[in-house]
Amino acid sequence: MEFNKRVVVAGAGKSGIGAAGLLLKLGAEVIIFDQNDKTDKVEVLHKLSEYEKVGVVVGRLDEALLDTIDLMVISPGISVEEPFVEEFRSRNIPVWSEIELAYHVAKGKLAAITGTNGKTTTTALVGEICQAYNPNTFTVGNIGIPFTQVAADTTEDSLIVAEISSFQLETIVDFRPDVSAVLNVTPDHLNRHHTFECYRDTKKKIAMNQAADQICVLNYDDENTRKMGDEITAAPFYFSRMEELKEGVCLKGRQLTLCHNGEEIPVLTIDEMKLLGNHNVENYMAAIAIAYFMGIPVEVIRKVCMEFKGVEHRIEYVKEVKGVAYYNDSKGTNPDAAIKGIQAMNRPTLLIGGGYDKKVPFDDWIESFDGKVRYLVLIGQTAQMIAETARKHGFDSIIFEENLEAAVKTCYRLANPGDAVLLSPACASWGQFDNYEQRGDMFKELVRNLPE
Repeated sequence: MEFNKRVVVAGAGKSGIGAAGLLLKLGAEVIIFDQNDKTDKVEVLHKLSEYEKVGVVVGRLDEALLDTIDLMVISPGISVEEPFVEEFRSRNIPVWSEIELAYHVAKGKLAAITGTNGKTTTTALVGEICQAYNPNTFTVGNIGIPFTQVAADTTEDSLIVAEISSFQLETIVDFRPDVSAVLNVTPDHLNRHHTFECYRDTKKKIAMNQAADQICVLNYDDENTRKMGDEITAAPFYFSRMEELKEGVCLKGRQLTLCHNGEEIPVLTIDEMKLLGNHNVENYMAAIAIAYFMGIPVEVIRKVCMEFKGVEHRIEYVKEVKGVAYYNDSKGTNPDAAIKGIQAMNRPTLLIGGGYDKKVPFDDWIESFDGKVRYLVLIGQTAQMIAETARKHGFDSIIFEENLEAAVKTCYRLANPGDAVLLSPACASWGQFDNYEQRGDMFKELVRNLPE
């Protein structure tokens, strides 16, 4: 495929660099634009040093330049409501997400997975299942490797498993996976999407171009995703932890069972799963359905499911120090995800929470403490807001700390043998950290350095 266009790539981060690299490989002329005027142009160009037709603009775009542009590819961290994005649209210049660009280039069979929570675990599991069956598998997207980075390397027999965020779905046009999935939808990113309805509709876009003979895997137990089955053109295939289904993946006793075309196929039992928590039962169910419709034999699905050890930063056991177990759940970046973290604890818990404000309520999170949380240690922008909510619900064992290091030291001092210390912030990491991975890595480093 050749791409003889002049393209602005908005954002100089990992997604932007990945998109720029793909475009340059296809023969496009690329201008990387970043609103942050402190962006180091030399460093950006160094990352793309093997190409010639690339430039970098920081701060603002020149009006005259806009008249020469054929397309803009936007990084997921940039809001479509930014004035410069509106300017492109007012000139009828197409605005694509980087997954839209990758979709136009990639070959092979594509599974795309979205949802408020569980995306990374489910994507990782489906990726491992597909990899076990077909080594020509690419696991991409929000999970770490940008789709654009590998799109040109795919072939007709490739399997692609992509974790997709709502930000990436805002600017799709033709993006059409062979198998899509919406795992759940609970309030998140309302600072970006403004209303829950808008957020839900953005998640639903993952299936908007699918044909009637393509599959969309949906959570039957979540009213918001169950209803999507009646709103999409794709064939819905449900999973449920609460109900027995004639068509779908459900529990028969403690057995995760695939029910399809009159057959009931046992896959594995809850006891054979290495990951804790009801939310992981749902993640496994979704993964089983997605992998099945990607053409993977059930015996391969079963084997990988039984061996799967989970992903970093999601209820990740770090270490036991003086009889206290430390868990890293830095990926608990919203209240619903953090609730799953608390539910997975089977000890009295000292909980570290707080971070960047995404304008979501914390009531359900506080209510989920259910006598299990001994202390709530708060850091970050949302600390006072969370404390007010906690007190409103009758919980006042609250400690404020300046940063994560101080929070870990406080938990170390207050924890008793038999307790757990859980980092599950219910908030994004921005402000104090670049991302949840950096936050989780720091937590693990702090824990490993605690005196024995």
